[in-house]
Amino acid sequence: MSIALLAADSTNTIVINNLGTIGYGLAAIGPGIGVGIVWAAYINSTARQPESAGLTRTYAFLGFAVSEALALLGFVVPFILSAKP
Repeated sequence: MSIALLAADSTNTIVINNLGTIGYGLAAIGPGIGVGIVWAAYINSTARQPESAGLTRTYAFLGFAVSEALALLGFVVPFILSAKP
């Protein structure tokens, strides 16, 4: 009985870990789109007003960093949640 329970528990753990991997793959789409929008806005603003490129570059890198932080957070959370105490 305990061997069957142990096998079922390891199968559930594998399935949960695989779902976490799929979830991260889907979660990485959002920050990827966000980074694209940030740089598209930077290019658009620089094309309209080239003299403000220095000022808007700072905001572009700030937006890029925040978007990438969301991707890294989505990478770490499944590992934290799948860890057993």
